[in-house]
Amino acid sequence: MSQMSVPWKPTEPVKLGPFGTLIAAVGTALYRVFRPILIRVAFPIFLATLAGIAVFVFSVALLFGFVDDQLIVAATNGPELGLAGGELTLAELELGLTHAGVPLAVALKYAFWPLQYAIVRDIIIALGIFVFATITPAFAIWWERKSAGHIQSRPGPMRVGGWHGWAQPPADGLKLLQKEDTIPDDADGPLFRIAPYLVYIPVMAAFVALPFGSYWIFRNLDIGLLIILAMLGIEVVGVIVAGWASHSKWAVYGAMREACQMVSYEIPMGMALLLPVMCAGTLSLSGIGAMQDGGWHTWMVFRNPFTFGAAVVYFIASLASCKRAPFDLPEGESELVAGFLTEYSGFRWALFFFAEYTAMFVVAGLMVVMFLGGWNSPLPASWGTGLGDGVVGRALRGVIFGGPIWFIAKAYLLVFVQIWIRWTLPRIRIDQVLYSCVQVMLPVVMALLLANTFWELLFPADTVVAKVFNVIMALIGVAVVVSFLTAAARGFINRRQEVGCLAIDLTPGG
Repeated sequence: MSQMSVPWKPTEPVKLGPFGTLIAAVGTALYRVFRPILIRVAFPIFLATLAGIAVFVFSVALLFGFVDDQLIVAATNGPELGLAGGELTLAELELGLTHAGVPLAVALKYAFWPLQYAIVRDIIIALGIFVFATITPAFAIWWERKSAGHIQSRPGPMRVGGWHGWAQPPADGLKLLQKEDTIPDDADGPLFRIAPYLVYIPVMAAFVALPFGSYWIFRNLDIGLLIILAMLGIEVVGVIVAGWASHSKWAVYGAMREACQMVSYEIPMGMALLLPVMCAGTLSLSGIGAMQDGGWHTWMVFRNPFTFGAAVVYFIASLASCKRAPFDLPEGESELVAGFLTEYSGFRWALFFFAEYTAMFVVAGLMVVMFLGGWNSPLPASWGTGLGDGVVGRALRGVIFGGPIWFIAKAYLLVFVQIWIRWTLPRIRIDQVLYSCVQVMLPVVMALLLANTFWELLFPADTVVAKVFNVIMALIGVAVVVSFLTAAARGFINRRQEVGCLAIDLTPGG
């Protein structure tokens, strides 16, 4: 018999070095200082942080608008104000700031001057997107642990950071950065190293065309929908490369499952999105979202019974696209160890999970734009016209009638539903996954597409029949939301009477 080969040899433990030791010491000291404060006021600090982020983003938009106004003034009224026109100089900016009544105009002109260049704005917005796409997975991981704990009658993370274990994800991230990065001896080194980035970068690139509001979009593309679907489709390439390069049968099996799953479910997912495209007549996501500003009854999901069915099909297919239960076969811990992740560790392992949770937000945001009113609130946007165009009026309209806050809240709600489903439904077999796609969802979505085509031809949106069905679907939606809220309120009120660990407070703040 031939001697068995060792798949990989352990290397020396990672040493932090002087700089790493200093960072660890400073972090430990800061934690000891601020822990007593955070235990008591962690949630108010969290709310204040959210409000601060919203104010900061709104302020950046106001700065961009102010610089644009100065450019217009310099171009149109330059001779009257003594301005040269075109590109703003420091003197012109100082004059504009002085006319606008901005204090410290002499000092602020140096901060405003770079904002007139598109490349500077792109860098600022890209950094904002990167920060948001980094915070979202950390928050979603904590949220998933807490949701899983409550569903299973246990508190979940409670220790690290104090209040409900809020610092557990950052602590895990620091731990993963220091873990040993192992590569199997028989693995394809370059492909093994590049695979996590092939998964993570396309998901990040999907934010380029994802609109958070009417003007809160990195690039307002006419084919924004195709860009996002293309980026989500590239992600599967990274998973296949990871499985193949690992030179492990568990990883290869996981990658094969991912390939079969994605190739299958991309078809009904894309076809389901054709229904709102057909109704709106455009592939522009900002245009589709703007069509749904007349109140909750104008959302695409309530337009007719077929768009409602398409929304359900899309959501199910999106679960398979993100490898979420009950379609988490590519990982399949009960049979494949960890699937395509089996040989990964440390930072590269973390990148896969960051990509997964970021993709969860992307597909949820796409559903919000296409079916659930986008960034519009349930109230008609026309009701907010009397608030004026000032800073206060624009802020109130963004909070009450439509803005990034509504888009993010809806997307996070759908992310929670994905988490909820994971800890409620069991994992199905790979043959059941393919059967439900090819022989169930694909014929259903084809029938919905055909039926919606005839519906739009026979009953346009301004006909009586279309309006009647729109009202019926909207009332059904209200009934579903009310039933969910009632069940949630009942569970919260009677939470201490339920059997399980949550009947008592295990730790302060529990």
